Amino acid sequence: MLLLPLDAAQVEMIGRVELARYRALEALLPDPKLADPDPKRSANIPPDQASFLKAYEGREQEMIKFMKEHNLVTMPDYLGSFQIRQLPEAFKPTSPGGFMNPPGVYDKDPTGFFFIPTYNPQSKNFYIRAAIEDPRPILGHEGIPGHFLQLSIANHLSDEIRRQHEDGMFVEGWALYGEEMLMRTGLYPTNSAAQGQILRLSRYRAARIGVDVNLHTGRWSFEQAVKYFMEAGGLDREAAEGEAAGAASSPTQKISYIIGKWQIMNLLGRYKDRQGENFRLGRFHDDLIKNGSLPVSVIEWILLDDPTAIQEAMK
Repeated sequence: MLLLPLDAAQVEMIGRVELARYRALEALLPDPKLADPDPKRSANIPPDQASFLKAYEGREQEMIKFMKEHNLVTMPDYLGSFQIRQLPEAFKPTSPGGFMNPPGVYDKDPTGFFFIPTYNPQSKNFYIRAAIEDPRPILGHEGIPGHFLQLSIANHLSDEIRRQHEDGMFVEGWALYGEEMLMRTGLYPTNSAAQGQILRLSRYRAARIGVDVNLHTGRWSFEQAVKYFMEAGGLDREAAEGEAAGAASSPTQKISYIIGKWQIMNLLGRYKDRQGENFRLGRFHDDLIKNGSLPVSVIEWILLDDPTAIQEAMK
């Protein structure tokens, strides 16, 4: 149960608005081509798969150092390692960008795993090109501060219901929010490849909403969905086909990213106004993810003592 204070028309409209916004933000970059990953711009192109994996690991440590120095989020002592592995071939059709496995709720081993696509410097696939040029944007989503950190904290809550509950809107919204948050707080230099990637990543996530809605209402064919990802989302055909296949196989899942992020951004603004001079971004992040993977409307009630969103969702 999403407890989403939006109806279907509002969800679709947010998708359109965010798509238009991120397309325009790409155009406002000093060099708009930076939104389309190009490994040739990278100073260090990995020679093989092993080096590709190590590049991820090295950039991950760089990101953790930045977050600690800027007090952006608390990393508990029980947090395990986040290991990078090659994506099994069987998962490529529906997970072209890879996926992560967090530690299970009752696992004694706190290790998390991120499965990344097979290294191919000649590939036209968006995800591979992006990872070669700069893997940090997607690492922020899958690792820390994204899924791995948030789900690890949820697994250690004392309340059994909160440990077990996993609201996809919050989980994906938090991870997508984390991508842009790291850019806005200064991790990536102005006019950098990572900055361009962040905009393209949110752009195609916004395009997912249109695909999800139109595929599952029967208005679009699979090929129309692919073309929309290519034209509106800015993806190559291989990545677009994988995205369309993922949307076709998981109704409503693809709306989670942008809608969840939108809810968290809305909550952040209200939280900041409520805190006034006492506001600290890192404290907001800690307060947000210490509650587990609850619907954002429930967390809003907890943090702001305001049940309005819950009441709207229950109508």
